[in-house]
Amino acid sequence: MNAAPDTRATPAGAWSALRGQAGTYLALTAVLVGMVLLFSSLSEYFFTRDTLLSIVNEIPALTVMAVGMTFVLILAGIDLSVGSVMALSAAVAASAMLNWSTAPWLASLLGLGVGLACGAVTGAVSVAWRLPSFIVSLGMLEALRGGAYLVTDSRTQYVGQSMAALAAPVWGGMSVAFLIALALVVVGQLVLTRTTYGRYIIGIGTNEEAMRLAGIDPRPVRIAVFAVTGLLAGLAGLMQSARLEAADPNTGTGIELQVIAAVVIGGTSLMGGRGSVVTTLFGVLIIAVLDAGLAQIGASDPSKRIITGFVIVAAVIADTLRQRSQAARH
Repeated sequence: MNAAPDTRATPAGAWSALRGQAGTYLALTAVLVGMVLLFSSLSEYFFTRDTLLSIVNEIPALTVMAVGMTFVLILAGIDLSVGSVMALSAAVAASAMLNWSTAPWLASLLGLGVGLACGAVTGAVSVAWRLPSFIVSLGMLEALRGGAYLVTDSRTQYVGQSMAALAAPVWGGMSVAFLIALALVVVGQLVLTRTTYGRYIIGIGTNEEAMRLAGIDPRPVRIAVFAVTGLLAGLAGLMQSARLEAADPNTGTGIELQVIAAVVIGGTSLMGGRGSVVTTLFGVLIIAVLDAGLAQIGASDPSKRIITGFVIVAAVIADTLRQRSQAARH
């Protein structure tokens, strides 16, 4: 059975897709610039080198997890366990260094391996028993957080300068972690748009049954996406440990909501089949700028949560209206 024709292959379809992408980029850029101008007018300290560098160097962990979550959402799945994977990976790496005198590079590899394994288990269980990834990852969220407490004996593990290389400024004050995060955004976008694997992910998220009838087995693709997401969450844990010089079993609590929010604000559909890693980076920046700006103008934590929640809902509504407008034109 032939797969459904790709309208992007025609000149009209390609032009429509390009115009839609350009509109998304312009809209996100306008929102980001508008927020920077707003907070700059409300606080004389916002538009300064120190503030901007602080934002840049605080987002690598969120960015790399958002890259993985973009693939998961495009696949029409969700992974709520990334915060716990982040904590457990950092805890294992720190414990290896402190308790087993493991070299930092080897301990880091161990932490990344833990993240990869956790993601693979989430994907494999979801696929093998045909369970919603929401339920499986929710269970993993609790189990892995408990694992982080066990590994650290419920105490913060101070690693000092053992992983300082990740947080070290290398160019214009930007950290190694930030440059790695940018590189992963580029690689993620290329994989999504320029590889067969990326087309499989989009196809499965759009219509899994059609992909199956076309001879594509979606199961290994799903497991691989969740495994890579776990690996990136493990990397985020190492980045956080390097920045804080410690591995806290409570780290990443609730960060899965920020990750999903960044991806959704960036325009990736919660229904699957559509998304972009580059626009996800815009979503991360919008959340980071909003958080820093509200902090500088003295907004309370409850107020920041309320405002951030409204921004997320507004982003989803705007994206829905844009999709309906595009569908009406077609």
